[in-house]
Amino acid sequence: MASSPAPVLAAGAVLWRPSRRHGIKVAVIHRPRYGDWSLPKGKALRGETLPLTAIREIAEETGFAVRLGRQVTTVSYPVSAGHKTVHYFSGRAGDGQFRRSDEVDDLDWLSLPKARKRLTHHFDRKVLDSFGTLPTELSTVVLVRHARAGQRDAFSGDDDDRPLDGKGIRQAAALTQELLAFGPSAVASAPLVRCRQTVERLAGRLRTTVGDEPALSESEYQHDPAAARRRVTELALRDTGSGPVVVCSQGGVIPGVIRSLASRANLAVPTTATPKGAYWVLSFEGKQLRQADRYLVPDS
Repeated sequence: MASSPAPVLAAGAVLWRPSRRHGIKVAVIHRPRYGDWSLPKGKALRGETLPLTAIREIAEETGFAVRLGRQVTTVSYPVSAGHKTVHYFSGRAGDGQFRRSDEVDDLDWLSLPKARKRLTHHFDRKVLDSFGTLPTELSTVVLVRHARAGQRDAFSGDDDDRPLDGKGIRQAAALTQELLAFGPSAVASAPLVRCRQTVERLAGRLRTTVGDEPALSESEYQHDPAAARRRVTELALRDTGSGPVVVCSQGGVIPGVIRSLASRANLAVPTTATPKGAYWVLSFEGKQLRQADRYLVPDS
Protein backbone atom coordinates (compact mmCIF):
# COMPACT_ATOMS: atom_id res chain seq x y z
CA MET A 1 0.00 0.00 0.00
CA ALA A 2 1.47 3.37 -1.06
CA SER A 3 2.18 5.79 1.74
CA SER A 4 0.52 9.20 1.78
CA PRO A 5 2.71 12.12 0.69
CA ALA A 6 4.24 14.18 3.46
CA PRO A 7 2.25 17.33 4.22
CA VAL A 8 3.55 20.53 2.66
CA LEU A 9 4.62 22.86 5.49
CA ALA A 10 4.33 26.61 5.05
CA ALA A 11 4.31 29.76 7.16
CA GLY A 12 3.07 33.31 6.87
CA ALA A 13 1.74 36.17 8.91
CA VAL A 14 -0.93 38.74 9.41
CA LEU A 15 1.42 41.60 8.55
CA TRP A 16 0.25 44.75 10.30
CA ARG A 17 1.28 48.32 10.99
CA PRO A 18 -0.20 51.09 13.15
CA SER A 19 -2.81 53.42 11.67
CA ARG A 20 -4.05 56.61 13.32
CA ARG A 21 -7.51 56.27 11.85
CA HIS A 22 -8.05 52.50 12.03
CA GLY A 23 -5.78 51.44 14.89
CA ILE A 24 -3.96 49.08 12.57
CA LYS A 25 -3.94 48.10 8.91
CA VAL A 26 -3.00 44.70 7.54
CA ALA A 27 -1.37 43.75 4.27
CA VAL A 28 -3.22 41.72 1.66
CA ILE A 29 -1.51 40.65 -1.55
CA HIS A 30 -2.75 39.86 -5.06
CA ARG A 31 -1.29 36.80 -6.81
CA PRO A 32 -1.77 36.95 -10.59
CA ARG A 33 -1.12 33.21 -11.02
CA TYR A 34 -4.21 32.42 -8.93
CA GLY A 35 -6.14 35.65 -9.43
CA ASP A 36 -6.73 35.88 -5.67
CA TRP A 37 -6.18 38.18 -2.70
CA SER A 38 -4.49 36.46 0.22
CA LEU A 39 -2.28 36.86 3.26
CA PRO A 40 1.47 36.54 2.65
CA LYS A 41 2.77 33.00 3.12
CA GLY A 42 4.96 30.38 1.48
CA LYS A 43 6.44 26.90 1.66
CA ALA A 44 9.25 26.06 4.05
CA LEU A 45 12.60 25.18 2.51
CA ARG A 46 14.26 21.92 3.51
CA GLY A 47 15.57 22.24 7.08
CA GLU A 48 14.01 25.68 7.55
CA THR A 49 12.03 26.39 10.71
CA LEU A 50 8.62 28.01 10.56
CA PRO A 51 9.62 31.41 12.02
CA LEU A 52 12.42 31.68 9.47
CA THR A 53 10.06 30.62 6.67
CA ALA A 54 7.61 33.33 7.71
CA ILE A 55 10.13 36.20 7.68
CA ARG A 56 11.69 35.04 4.39
CA GLU A 57 8.38 34.66 2.59
CA ILE A 58 7.04 37.96 3.87
CA ALA A 59 10.17 39.76 2.66
CA GLU A 60 9.90 38.06 -0.76
CA GLU A 61 6.19 38.68 -1.25
CA THR A 62 5.75 42.12 0.33
CA GLY A 63 9.21 43.72 0.43
CA PHE A 64 8.89 44.41 4.16
CA ALA A 65 10.94 43.25 7.11
CA VAL A 66 8.82 41.83 9.91
CA ARG A 67 9.02 41.29 13.65
CA LEU A 68 7.13 38.15 14.58
CA GLY A 69 4.91 37.95 17.63
CA ARG A 70 2.46 35.31 18.80
CA GLN A 71 1.27 32.35 16.76
CA VAL A 72 -2.17 33.17 15.36
CA THR A 73 -3.49 29.87 14.01
CA THR A 74 -2.80 26.96 11.68
CA VAL A 75 -4.88 26.11 8.62
CA SER A 76 -4.79 23.03 6.42
CA TYR A 77 -6.22 22.40 2.98
CA PRO A 78 -5.72 20.05 0.02
CA VAL A 79 -3.29 20.99 -2.77
CA SER A 80 -2.08 19.17 -5.87
CA ALA A 81 0.93 17.78 -3.96
CA GLY A 82 -1.26 16.39 -1.17
CA HIS A 83 -2.06 18.47 1.88
CA LYS A 84 -0.75 21.88 2.90
CA THR A 85 -0.47 23.13 6.48
CA VAL A 86 0.22 26.83 6.98
CA HIS A 87 1.32 28.28 10.32
CA TYR A 88 0.47 31.95 10.74
CA PHE A 89 2.08 34.49 13.06
CA SER A 90 1.27 38.02 14.05
CA GLY A 91 3.90 40.17 12.35
CA ARG A 92 4.61 43.85 12.82
CA ALA A 93 5.88 45.43 9.61
CA GLY A 94 9.29 47.06 9.67
CA ASP A 95 11.22 48.87 6.96
CA GLY A 96 10.61 48.03 3.36
CA GLN A 97 8.83 48.88 0.13
CA PHE A 98 6.58 46.80 -2.06
CA ARG A 99 7.76 45.99 -5.58
CA ARG A 100 5.66 44.16 -8.16
CA SER A 101 6.80 40.70 -9.22
CA ASP A 102 5.51 37.79 -11.26
CA GLU A 103 4.38 36.17 -7.98
CA VAL A 104 2.73 39.21 -6.36
CA ASP A 105 1.59 42.17 -8.46
CA ASP A 106 -0.30 44.26 -5.89
CA LEU A 107 -0.41 44.93 -2.15
CA ASP A 108 -2.98 46.91 -0.18
CA TRP A 109 -2.95 48.02 3.43
CA LEU A 110 -6.52 47.72 4.70
CA SER A 111 -8.45 47.96 7.94
CA LEU A 112 -9.45 44.60 9.40
CA PRO A 113 -13.07 44.73 8.11
CA LYS A 114 -11.98 45.77 4.61
CA ALA A 115 -9.21 43.19 4.54
CA ARG A 116 -11.67 40.46 5.50
CA LYS A 117 -13.95 41.45 2.60
CA ARG A 118 -11.04 41.58 0.16
CA LEU A 119 -9.61 38.15 0.98
CA THR A 120 -10.61 35.47 -1.52
CA HIS A 121 -10.33 32.33 0.60
CA HIS A 122 -12.34 31.38 3.65
CA PHE A 123 -9.24 30.05 5.45
CA ASP A 124 -7.56 33.46 5.16
CA ARG A 125 -10.64 35.06 6.68
CA LYS A 126 -10.44 32.46 9.47
CA VAL A 127 -6.83 33.53 10.12
CA LEU A 128 -7.87 37.17 10.30
CA ASP A 129 -10.67 36.32 12.72
CA SER A 130 -8.21 34.47 14.98
CA PHE A 131 -5.84 37.42 14.80
CA GLY A 132 -8.60 39.69 16.06
CA THR A 133 -9.30 37.67 19.21
CA LEU A 134 -6.40 39.31 21.09
CA PRO A 135 -5.08 42.87 21.14
CA THR A 136 -2.56 43.51 18.39
CA GLU A 137 0.09 45.27 20.44
CA LEU A 138 0.81 42.73 23.14
CA SER A 139 4.11 42.95 24.99
CA THR A 140 6.47 40.02 24.69
CA VAL A 141 9.33 38.32 26.48
CA VAL A 142 11.25 35.37 25.03
CA LEU A 143 12.30 32.84 27.66
CA VAL A 144 15.06 30.44 26.58
CA ARG A 145 16.44 27.33 28.27
CA HIS A 146 20.20 27.09 27.90
CA ALA A 147 21.62 24.79 25.23
CA ARG A 148 23.29 21.46 25.99
CA ALA A 149 26.20 21.63 28.43
CA GLY A 150 27.36 18.05 28.95
CA GLN A 151 26.79 16.21 32.21
CA ARG A 152 26.92 17.79 35.65
CA ASP A 153 28.75 14.79 37.13
CA ALA A 154 31.45 14.92 34.46
CA PHE A 155 32.40 18.54 35.24
CA SER A 156 34.89 18.98 38.07
CA GLY A 157 34.50 22.71 38.69
CA ASP A 158 31.72 24.85 40.13
CA ASP A 159 28.53 23.88 38.30
CA ASP A 160 27.75 27.53 37.60
CA ASP A 161 30.89 27.55 35.42
CA ARG A 162 29.93 24.50 33.32
CA PRO A 163 30.12 25.54 29.65
CA LEU A 164 28.21 24.46 26.57
CA ASP A 165 29.45 21.32 24.87
CA GLY A 166 29.93 20.97 21.11
CA LYS A 167 26.28 20.28 20.42
CA GLY A 168 25.27 23.12 22.72
CA ILE A 169 27.45 25.55 20.77
CA ARG A 170 25.74 24.48 17.55
CA GLN A 171 22.34 24.83 19.19
CA ALA A 172 23.22 28.35 20.35
CA ALA A 173 24.21 29.31 16.81
CA ALA A 174 20.92 27.99 15.42
CA LEU A 175 18.97 29.73 18.18
CA THR A 176 20.52 33.07 17.24
CA GLN A 177 18.86 33.04 13.82
CA GLU A 178 15.57 31.86 15.33
CA LEU A 179 15.43 34.52 18.01
CA LEU A 180 16.26 37.36 15.62
CA ALA A 181 12.93 36.65 13.88
CA PHE A 182 11.15 38.08 16.95
CA GLY A 183 13.04 41.38 16.79
CA PRO A 184 14.63 41.36 20.25
CA SER A 185 15.77 44.66 21.73
CA ALA A 186 17.77 43.34 24.72
CA VAL A 187 19.40 40.15 25.98
CA ALA A 188 19.73 38.86 29.54
CA SER A 189 20.64 35.65 31.33
CA ALA A 190 20.75 33.87 34.64
CA PRO A 191 24.35 34.29 35.93
CA LEU A 192 25.67 30.89 34.77
CA VAL A 193 28.26 30.33 32.07
CA ARG A 194 26.07 27.99 30.01
CA CYS A 195 23.14 30.41 30.09
CA ARG A 196 25.27 33.38 29.04
CA GLN A 197 26.96 31.37 26.29
CA THR A 198 23.58 30.41 24.85
CA VAL A 199 22.67 34.05 24.13
CA GLU A 200 26.08 35.74 23.75
CA ARG A 201 26.06 35.32 19.98
CA LEU A 202 22.62 36.94 19.83
CA ALA A 203 23.83 39.86 21.95
CA GLY A 204 26.75 40.27 19.58
CA ARG A 205 24.42 40.44 16.59
CA LEU A 206 22.41 43.12 18.37
CA ARG A 207 25.59 44.96 19.42
CA THR A 208 24.62 44.83 23.06
CA THR A 209 25.73 43.03 26.22
CA VAL A 210 24.09 40.24 28.21
CA GLY A 211 22.43 41.53 31.39
CA ASP A 212 22.33 39.47 34.60
CA GLU A 213 19.03 38.12 35.94
CA PRO A 214 19.82 36.33 39.25
CA ALA A 215 16.13 35.70 40.04
CA LEU A 216 15.99 33.34 37.05
CA SER A 217 18.67 30.95 38.28
CA GLU A 218 17.67 27.64 39.87
CA SER A 219 19.44 28.49 43.12
CA GLU A 220 17.43 31.71 43.58
CA TYR A 221 14.23 30.13 42.30
CA GLN A 222 14.33 27.51 45.05
CA HIS A 223 14.29 30.29 47.66
CA ASP A 224 11.78 32.61 45.99
CA PRO A 225 9.86 31.26 42.99
CA ALA A 226 7.49 34.23 43.03
CA ALA A 227 10.43 36.56 42.36
CA ALA A 228 11.15 34.76 39.08
CA ARG A 229 7.53 35.10 37.98
CA ARG A 230 7.51 38.80 38.85
CA ARG A 231 10.78 39.38 37.03
CA VAL A 232 9.55 37.76 33.82
CA THR A 233 6.47 40.00 33.97
CA GLU A 234 8.67 43.06 34.51
CA LEU A 235 10.80 42.13 31.52
CA ALA A 236 7.68 41.76 29.38
CA LEU A 237 6.51 45.23 30.39
CA ARG A 238 9.75 46.65 29.01
CA ASP A 239 8.49 45.82 25.53
CA THR A 240 6.65 49.01 24.64
CA GLY A 241 6.96 48.50 20.89
CA SER A 242 10.72 48.31 20.45
CA GLY A 243 10.90 44.51 20.70
CA PRO A 244 11.14 41.88 23.43
CA VAL A 245 13.85 40.99 25.91
CA VAL A 246 15.36 37.55 25.32
CA VAL A 247 16.33 35.98 28.65
CA CYS A 248 18.07 32.62 29.17
CA SER A 249 17.27 30.51 32.22
CA GLN A 250 17.29 26.90 33.43
CA GLY A 251 15.12 23.80 33.28
CA GLY A 252 14.29 24.00 36.96
CA VAL A 253 12.84 27.50 36.55
CA ILE A 254 11.03 27.87 33.24
CA PRO A 255 8.21 25.29 33.58
CA GLY A 256 7.26 26.54 37.05
CA VAL A 257 7.24 30.18 35.95
CA ILE A 258 5.01 29.41 32.99
CA ARG A 259 2.62 27.31 35.09
CA SER A 260 2.37 30.13 37.62
CA LEU A 261 1.75 32.83 35.01
CA ALA A 262 -0.78 30.68 33.16
CA SER A 263 -2.64 29.76 36.36
CA ARG A 264 -3.05 33.41 37.32
CA ALA A 265 -4.45 34.16 33.88
CA ASN A 266 -6.72 31.08 33.68
CA LEU A 267 -4.79 30.19 30.54
CA ALA A 268 -4.54 26.56 29.43
CA VAL A 269 -1.01 25.55 28.42
CA PRO A 270 -0.86 21.95 27.11
CA THR A 271 2.69 21.37 28.34
CA THR A 272 5.43 23.29 30.13
CA ALA A 273 8.18 20.79 29.26
CA THR A 274 11.21 22.75 28.06
CA PRO A 275 14.08 20.70 26.63
CA LYS A 276 17.56 22.21 26.41
CA GLY A 277 17.66 24.93 23.79
CA ALA A 278 13.88 25.28 23.61
CA TYR A 279 12.30 28.71 24.00
CA TRP A 280 8.95 30.29 24.77
CA VAL A 281 7.42 33.41 23.26
CA LEU A 282 5.26 34.78 26.07
CA SER A 283 2.69 37.41 25.10
CA PHE A 284 1.27 39.71 27.78
CA GLU A 285 -1.53 42.23 28.03
CA GLY A 286 -0.30 44.41 30.85
CA LYS A 287 0.78 42.00 33.58
CA GLN A 288 -1.44 39.14 32.38
CA LEU A 289 -0.12 36.33 30.23
CA ARG A 290 -2.36 35.95 27.18
CA GLN A 291 -0.48 33.35 25.12
CA ALA A 292 2.53 31.05 25.53
CA ASP A 293 4.10 29.56 22.38
CA ARG A 294 6.82 26.92 22.70
CA TYR A 295 9.55 26.31 20.11
CA LEU A 296 11.99 23.43 20.13
CA VAL A 297 15.63 23.97 19.25
CA PRO A 298 16.43 23.37 15.56
CA ASP A 299 18.06 19.99 15.03
CA SER A 300 21.83 20.23 15.24
